[in-house]
Amino acid sequence: MNKYMSYTHWFNTTRRTICLKCPKLSRTSLWRCFSSSCHTGPEVLRPKKREEASGNQVTKMHRKQRTLCQQVLEHFDQQYSQELGDLWESVRSALLDPQAWQYGVMINRFSAVTDLPQILQSQGFSSLLQQTDGCELLANGQSVMSSSQKHAGDSLLKSHYISRDPIIDSQPQSCSTTQALDRDLQLEPSCSLTHPSLRCYINPYPVRFPSQAHRPGQLKQYYLLNAASLLPVLALQVRDGEKVLDLCAAPGGKAVAIMQCATPALLCCNEPDPHRRAWLAKTLESFLPSSLSGRVTVSAQDGRSFGQCEVAVYDKVLVDAPCSNDRSWLYSPDSQQGAQRLKEKTALPALQVQLLRSALSTVRPGGVVVYSTCTLSRSENYAVIETVLNDCPEAEPEDLWKELALPLSEHFSFTHSGGGAETLINTSSYRSRLGILVFPQPSRTWGPMFVCRIRRRK
Repeated sequence: MNKYMSYTHWFNTTRRTICLKCPKLSRTSLWRCFSSSCHTGPEVLRPKKREEASGNQVTKMHRKQRTLCQQVLEHFDQQYSQELGDLWESVRSALLDPQAWQYGVMINRFSAVTDLPQILQSQGFSSLLQQTDGCELLANGQSVMSSSQKHAGDSLLKSHYISRDPIIDSQPQSCSTTQALDRDLQLEPSCSLTHPSLRCYINPYPVRFPSQAHRPGQLKQYYLLNAASLLPVLALQVRDGEKVLDLCAAPGGKAVAIMQCATPALLCCNEPDPHRRAWLAKTLESFLPSSLSGRVTVSAQDGRSFGQCEVAVYDKVLVDAPCSNDRSWLYSPDSQQGAQRLKEKTALPALQVQLLRSALSTVRPGGVVVYSTCTLSRSENYAVIETVLNDCPEAEPEDLWKELALPLSEHFSFTHSGGGAETLINTSSYRSRLGILVFPQPSRTWGPMFVCRIRRRK
């Protein structure tokens, strides 16, 4: 078999069977309807034909035209003006300007493109996380790519392939609300966030790399994403040798990020929908070498049943829950789909609560569960956490404010109460432990991303 054995083939032939005796729950349309991802960049950019310009070949990029769904916008205006107060105006402005959205570039440590950081830096990108030594090696200290593959990859990444949006010739300026948030963050000393192997580069402007096509047998060198989507992975704090479950894994970006952070003994990527599971398998094949197929598995269980099937099995569990994806919903393909999404929106919190309860059952005592969404909605964020904490006395929320929000406040706009800037200073410690929320702002368009970490008491 080819050295780069397909994860799809491996999944179809040797996939892990999970609790055959567990009753299979019926799947609702919710799982598939609300699972669209808003944090990956490849789907935003499409290559055009190469055109001659002054004797040089340049690849120009164009974006898919987005049509605003007025029905969804009106719903958000009503909901978020109440929940976010004055903050909604600036958040709304950022969400309604997709041409200004920023994307991060996460480098794949399993491919070796030695000059990619230099190319990014030459285009104004900087590292989101400070690096420590050894970030370009696997756990065993060996590179995974041959020298010929290195050179083949290098040829794909010339600086003139990079697309830059027209911008005003000035430094990005934060709005008054963001400045108020920044002042609050500065009340305590800030420190840089470091990571030995997770490398993500961001730009203060909407400068974007082209996406790389899927090529069987060839690993992609980077993954385009909304950089805020790395926060749940950072909160998970995966260590080498741990057993990790990604309960709602498709399309696979966070699973790839987990494998950039550490080499777990097992990473089980779960996705019940067959179409999204195929997408997940292709993502894993594109970024992970076949030598990891024994560590990275794909399962097709209904996530709500995991807690019944595998009790106290995993050290870490990520629940990147299906949600009312604000970015995606605003640009629903047609009014009919927008209306359908809004109609089924009320059922989402119940599904999210079931998934989080299931995760807390499958994590071992002392282990942690990270819950995340890409919505601003209180009912899908803080309310879900409060409901589960009331039902699960063994669950203990942990404060991520100093661990993640303060170190990354230079790049992201945070709140830990779901309200406006005025709530930050006097918010209680308990309230901050319910989660942190990244909200998009003009010139800081990262998010939305809600993150909460819960530890199961021993």
